[in-house]
Amino acid sequence: MPFTPFHFSVHACVAFPLLRKINFPVFILINVILDIEPLLVILFNFDYPVHGYAHTFLGATFLGFLWGLIGNSFDSLGKTIMKNLKLKHYSGLKSCLISGITGGWLHVLFDAPLYTDIKPFFPALNNPLYGLIDIPVMYVLCTLLFVPAYILYALKIRKSYY
Repeated sequence: MPFTPFHFSVHACVAFPLLRKINFPVFILINVILDIEPLLVILFNFDYPVHGYAHTFLGATFLGFLWGLIGNSFDSLGKTIMKNLKLKHYSGLKSCLISGITGGWLHVLFDAPLYTDIKPFFPALNNPLYGLIDIPVMYVLCTLLFVPAYILYALKIRKSYY
């Protein structure tokens, strides 16, 4: 997607119900990590696909694993973020690794139907997911998912007070 914030609604809808199993900051922020690739390609006009290796399940696994390690190392920052969001924080290496990898996969899964240059199953060079959903439908879906994401967040905050 051209704007990483569109991924937030989808990831939040997945993350809030799984909050006790995943590391929320790692799961959410992997989207920013993966979208550094297209940003660099666009900014520096690299002779490279806008969505290259980071937008494959293999690349997302590697980057998600790496980001999980990094996120685990900065767990005190994650605790601070979650405290500011008024949410309980669940951490640990396993949680961070699972969060980074699955968050990356979800990112690829939502981008692959939209772009011809994504090769999600690299080293296979085709994209069988391309065109499964129309771009305007995906954007509307991601926009509408902000509503349940907000509701889930509000419910989590309310539950943490009781």
